[in-house]
Amino acid sequence: MEPVETVYAITDHTRCLAFMLGDGIIPSNVKAGYLARLVIRRTLRMLRDLHISAKLSDLVLLHIDNMPEYPEFRERIDTITEILALEEERFADTLDRGRRLVQKTAAHFRERNETIPEVELIQLYDTHGIPPEIAKEAAAEAGVRVELSDTFYSLVAKKHNRAEAAEREEPGYRLPGIKPTLGMYYDAPAQAEFRAKVVAVVNGGVVLDRTLFYPEGGGQPADHGTLYAGNESSKVLDVQILDGIIVHEVDSQIFRKGDEVTGKIDWERRSAHMRHHTATHIINESAKKVLGKHIWQTGAQKSVDRARLDITHFKRITGEELNRIEMLANREVMADIPVEITWKERVEAEKRYGFVLYQGGVPPGREIRILKVGDDVEACGGTHVPSTGRIGAIKVLRTERIQDGVERIEFAAGDAAVKWMQERDRLLDSSADVLRVSSEHLPETVERFFNEWKDLKKENERLKEELAGMRVKVMLGDAEEIGGVRVVRRLVPDADMEELLKIASEFSKNDEVVALLASADGAGGAKIVVSAGAKATLRGINAGAIAKAMSGTVGGGGGGKLSIAQGGGPRGDKIDEALIRGIELIREKLG
Repeated sequence: MEPVETVYAITDHTRCLAFMLGDGIIPSNVKAGYLARLVIRRTLRMLRDLHISAKLSDLVLLHIDNMPEYPEFRERIDTITEILALEEERFADTLDRGRRLVQKTAAHFRERNETIPEVELIQLYDTHGIPPEIAKEAAAEAGVRVELSDTFYSLVAKKHNRAEAAEREEPGYRLPGIKPTLGMYYDAPAQAEFRAKVVAVVNGGVVLDRTLFYPEGGGQPADHGTLYAGNESSKVLDVQILDGIIVHEVDSQIFRKGDEVTGKIDWERRSAHMRHHTATHIINESAKKVLGKHIWQTGAQKSVDRARLDITHFKRITGEELNRIEMLANREVMADIPVEITWKERVEAEKRYGFVLYQGGVPPGREIRILKVGDDVEACGGTHVPSTGRIGAIKVLRTERIQDGVERIEFAAGDAAVKWMQERDRLLDSSADVLRVSSEHLPETVERFFNEWKDLKKENERLKEELAGMRVKVMLGDAEEIGGVRVVRRLVPDADMEELLKIASEFSKNDEVVALLASADGAGGAKIVVSAGAKATLRGINAGAIAKAMSGTVGGGGGGKLSIAQGGGPRGDKIDEALIRGIELIREKLG
């Protein structure tokens, strides 16, 4: 590419980044985030080729300054600047690591007198983020050619933009000619009992004309409960919806088509799901207020005892940020804000709220169910409490980075939150009782014990080294001379591997000494360590080979360096034979 063309390409790329980052895309290694990172690194590469020292963020902000019709981009300038600074830093680290890695790869292909194929470059880019141009340069320095086409980035983008095939289990039954089930869980969310008629009996399942049982969907598990027919009953273990038909999986098939049944849902389970589902919306909105408007929900799952929310974010969430998210969420609860649910035409809803509606995915149909909790507005098909005050306390349990650019927040709400806090208090109180302090003084007490433990560990290490030195002096007195080399053969009772290695390390400081050390372990096996001084190794003594042979005698394996090696095996009864085998090998080598 000519310099002028490269300048125009940089202009196009940075404008693209203004839109991508302005719309809230977070660079990562998957989906849209992958494409954002690809554009960023491609732009940085072009800037590097032209020796342009301007910051990438400055170039992107120039575009934003010239797009007043997108005021939301200006609101995100701080976040965009921070994201690009992090990406530049990561790219610089990648270049440093990449050159070393490519040179190793190049050495492999040089030995085979082959060029590095493009598929290998794609793998290096996918796995390690190494641009093909850098790979080509590093390979050339190592004297190896690479295959690199002009369509490289298109191939990478195509690979990551490929539609993912839906992985759905085929149901074990067919439902021809059955009308869609009337789901009453939206119109009567507080009702726990209902009457219905069996319209179909399928393998392991029952289809009713109407139901209060919520089918699994949108990260909310299915309701459980019981179906009654006369004097008989069957537990509902799962509920699924297929093309509008709701199938209740039951533990015993007692139903016939046309039966009148009574259904009772497990209200405790449903209530927990409702609290956690509404709390998910509150946590999501609180995260936006604390972390920035770039936050986007990428997944969620609710259960009885906890829930989790996956959000896009370009770095780890700090403890302080997490506390602020939790505090904001609980303020929403204490405000007892009504949970508003309406049905709207899709086009009308999108015009009014924008595509932020689809945080939890895009639902099908011309009409969509809109849920509004405070400032959070989303399309949602789950069950919810009527107002935020019914959620109870919200407790954030932990966060983890599940992939590059995605943070997972785990939390509990209502009874589940209280139970979690009670269990945590119990653990703290138990720990305080063991240490005989109040729970308020637990942190400084634990820190004091930890520091004392570290000091004792250091002292223990010092004493072990001192003891090893003393043992070496004693053992040297029993050494036998073989071919001008002093050989120590010793069974060290009750010594662990660490202790044997310390003794062997002391022996290895003596140039003309070979040490054969062994100890029985608690399970009836044997541990073996061999060391050889510098002059002994020059005369052909190989500690690794001797340790391997001795370990074979006790039914195991071993090996290591010329100067020190270790091994062992399950036959502790053959330790003496192993030590004799070591002596034999030394005699064979030294005569």
